[in-house]
Amino acid sequence: MTVDPGICGFPCVIEARKTGARKVSLEISSSDCEQIQRLSGRLKTLSIKELFTPLSRNPVYVAAEKSGCHLSCAIPVAVIKAAEVALELALPQEVHIKFQACRESDLNAKIKSSSV
Repeated sequence: MTVDPGICGFPCVIEARKTGARKVSLEISSSDCEQIQRLSGRLKTLSIKELFTPLSRNPVYVAAEKSGCHLSCAIPVAVIKAAEVALELALPQEVHIKFQACRESDLNAKIKSSSV
């Protein structure tokens, strides 16, 4: 998969290959981001058990933290999605985060309606 993480301007390529019934190999390449390069060095394989480990102990997020990745970096979640697809636990579907400008009056109306 290719990942364009946004404003940082450091896209990358993530390759996840099934290497056994419950394991994938990972390769993160083509990024000029030093943090993602460090993350790539720390993440070589994932097991299905590791894939579903809670966030605070998940090896992808632990490696991202040790690599100095920004908290909102999209690459760690993309790694997990790639591994899920490689293990045939998910279908390869694009993910989008879209920002939309809103008027202050619309925002105030939403706040009022949610506090009722």
